[in-house]
Amino acid sequence: MDFAAVKTKAKELFAQASFISEIKHEADYENALALMEELLEDYDEHRTLIGILANAIEEWENVAPEFAEFNQRVAQLDDGVAVLRTLIDQYQLKAEDLKNEIGSKSLVSMILNGSRNMTREHIQALSLRFNLNPAIFFHTTGLRLVSTSRTA
Repeated sequence: MDFAAVKTKAKELFAQASFISEIKHEADYENALALMEELLEDYDEHRTLIGILANAIEEWENVAPEFAEFNQRVAQLDDGVAVLRTLIDQYQLKAEDLKNEIGSKSLVSMILNGSRNMTREHIQALSLRFNLNPAIFFHTTGLRLVSTSRTA
């Protein structure tokens, strides 16, 4: 392997798009999101670069001031509710869209506002629908919400 060539190509890449490995400001973040959108069009071809870029985006979102309030609210949520809210947001769902997994619109609302808890059956049904490990609904520190399916 020609390590000199690898180093040269890496240096050129990071000179052109340093945000791939480290986002330093809002413009970098916007560029990272735009590149990610383009890379996702051919996930298998760009899997490695997607992984590196995803780490940079995640690190930025964890420390950027504009995400501080959101991160604080998520940290205070019950882990299962946080996952449910993320799924609702990610798939642009309404409460009634979860009738097969949870039940009535009012029950979904009660779970989201903390007056009711999700049952084992709710978690199983949501895990099946979104192709998630049920453990994601419990203590999610250090875990990522990742779905292998793109449709709800």
